[in-house]
Amino acid sequence: MRKALHILVPLAAAAVPLAMATAAHAEGTSYQATLDPLNHSGGSGMATVTLTGNTADIDVSWSGLASTFGGNPYPHVQHIHIGGQGTCPTPAADTNGDGVISTTEGGPAYGGIGTTLSVKGDTSPAAGTNIKIAPSGDSTDYHRTITLDDKTLASLKSGTGVVVVHGLDPATLSKQAQNEKSDLVKSLPLAATSPALCGALTAMPAGGVAAGAGTTAGIEDAGLLAAGGGLVAGAAGLALYAVRRRQAAEA
Repeated sequence: MRKALHILVPLAAAAVPLAMATAAHAEGTSYQATLDPLNHSGGSGMATVTLTGNTADIDVSWSGLASTFGGNPYPHVQHIHIGGQGTCPTPAADTNGDGVISTTEGGPAYGGIGTTLSVKGDTSPAAGTNIKIAPSGDSTDYHRTITLDDKTLASLKSGTGVVVVHGLDPATLSKQAQNEKSDLVKSLPLAATSPALCGALTAMPAGGVAAGAGTTAGIEDAGLLAAGGGLVAGAAGLALYAVRRRQAAEA
């Protein structure tokens, strides 16, 4: 019995870190956005931001956007916008009536750039129009782990974070808009920087699965946590039983 006790007590102790580690994994906060088309872009997509402290695992996928620009893959700059109303603009935001909601016209709804979702290098607002580090082509499957600044974190937690993907096919614009320059980079046409996709980031249920997320991570974590807790209770109970048997034998 004494040998059994020596085995079971460490087993109970070893189960505690398992349960704690599983609980810690479940503490990550996730935000998700469905990316809907703006300016008749015809595209669609999904974005997920999973936070651990100020570290963010970011996944963005979209398709159906303009594929080429000047004979090269079309660069689509993308960002987490912050400080606005936490929404995407409606057609009423087209204040000059050219048929295109420009980036600045959409600003009151989604705010300014908080984080640039670049494929490499700088992720600050300063990199917001750097087409050299933007995803390119008509679709993307983007993943990057970055550190978010305090302003972006605060915006996510307050429900005002919005993912915006930019870049339109000039052929889909009105004649007036086709002749206009970008409101952000005057050397580029309006189509190059105008928003094509937009989605407000909303918090996913803790330990659960958001609608359309298609993941069982929360369910698996809950199962592992329950198993870890059961292992602790079971091992402790067996250890106590062994002690009582030994005491009864010695009486």
